Amino acid sequence: MALRLALKIDVDTDRGTRVGVPNLVADLRAAGLPATFLFSLGPDQTGRAITRIFRPGFFQKVSRTSVVQLYGVRTLLNGTLLPAPHIGRRNEAVMRAVRDAGFEIGIHCLNHYRWQDHVHTMSPEEVQAEFTAARDEFRRIFGTEAVTAGAPGWQANANSRAVYDGAGLLYASDTRGTAPFFPRIGPRIFTTLEIPSTLPTLDELLGRPEYPEPRIVPHLLSVLQPDRLNVFTLHAELEGMGKRALFGELLAALRPAGVTVVSLEAAARDCLARSREIPVCAMVDGPVDGRSGVLALQGQP
Repeated sequence: MALRLALKIDVDTDRGTRVGVPNLVADLRAAGLPATFLFSLGPDQTGRAITRIFRPGFFQKVSRTSVVQLYGVRTLLNGTLLPAPHIGRRNEAVMRAVRDAGFEIGIHCLNHYRWQDHVHTMSPEEVQAEFTAARDEFRRIFGTEAVTAGAPGWQANANSRAVYDGAGLLYASDTRGTAPFFPRIGPRIFTTLEIPSTLPTLDELLGRPEYPEPRIVPHLLSVLQPDRLNVFTLHAELEGMGKRALFGELLAALRPAGVTVVSLEAAARDCLARSREIPVCAMVDGPVDGRSGVLALQGQP
């Protein structure tokens, strides 16, 4: 049975953009595979994420994934002891090179820390302003509107989905789930197609005794579901840097396993061409194994 996989790359930091993104472009081009790069476009305030120490599971994740080694000390001080570099202004040539290499591009956010940690306490006007600023920066860099976005940390709510609808996005990828759907929050049904991440991420598996590194790629292949769109979210700071070799193992294993890698945009357009078949599902908050806090999840129809 057919196995289809789409690769979504979240780019969170200045260093991830500068170092991890070119590495991923090189590796994906060598493998001849498509992917979608979602960029953080404003100030890198990664250091402020220290406030997440109060979330259940945060210390466990940090100890498992060697955050300091993977991200670097400087990145973890950005926005606190060090000034917050503006990712879009410093790295616009890198970003345009991704587009010029033929990869799909979209919006991750303006300020990763602000969205992931505070979107649920922002007013509708503040969410609108944050996403509008990201759209403006995207347009400045690429000269065109973004057709997709994916929320940092899978943090989304009715305010953010209303902003997406107003922006006329083709699709978004904010949630964890099983298949494309139109989100319903309370009585409201939102019109922007949602394509959820379906697979565990690398940082949810690393360092766990049941998933030693030699078993991670076989595990990811084993959870691919036939005859549906599988979506794997990776991070420029992880698969493009400290765990680049491990990602290379995954890329090399896909074709022999009978996996076809498809573009998220192409998959979205195919879904929308059959829009009557797309279910409306609740979008709810809940936990995900291996990750701290709660995330936006695909709920029941």
